[in-house]
Amino acid sequence: MSASAEMPYFIKPSINLDKVAKRQAYQEAMVAINANLEGATNSVLKMATINCILKTFLPYYYWVGFYTVNKERLEVGPYQGTLGCLYIDFSRGVCGKAAREEATQIVADCHALVPGAEHIACDPNSQSEIVVPVFGKNGELIAVFDVDSTLKNSFDEIDQLFLEDLLDQHFASF
Repeated sequence: MSASAEMPYFIKPSINLDKVAKRQAYQEAMVAINANLEGATNSVLKMATINCILKTFLPYYYWVGFYTVNKERLEVGPYQGTLGCLYIDFSRGVCGKAAREEATQIVADCHALVPGAEHIACDPNSQSEIVVPVFGKNGELIAVFDVDSTLKNSFDEIDQLFLEDLLDQHFASF
């Protein structure tokens, strides 16, 4: 199956937020996530809930999901959006780079990257993205959290701050 540039009927185009609205949306989402995940220990349950709530509160989230680590490659985990890449080697794409370097990656324009090497175009509608490494309780990389937008320049230091804190809170302690 090949990717199409046509927007799927079940997905809404992204809407960027200004910095004030973005902070407010994250604060509201964090309250909802923390309330729903209180006492939760199952990682898949946590991943699915985080995806759902963030995609609900942040209108520039087009695709949101986790890729879990399995022997130097990433495998798609819980996500919301169009079909994601099933496997990503650490040597390829933004997700691979985030896993390899164990550092958050923010991409303002996905299509400015080298296709196949620096960026894997699972969906041509994705214009910008953020990928955050997810660490377990012993500090080991267990996944990356990937968010795409249909608009350029959707992600910044606000996203990075909130997402790194959220993921640390819910995965580094379990």
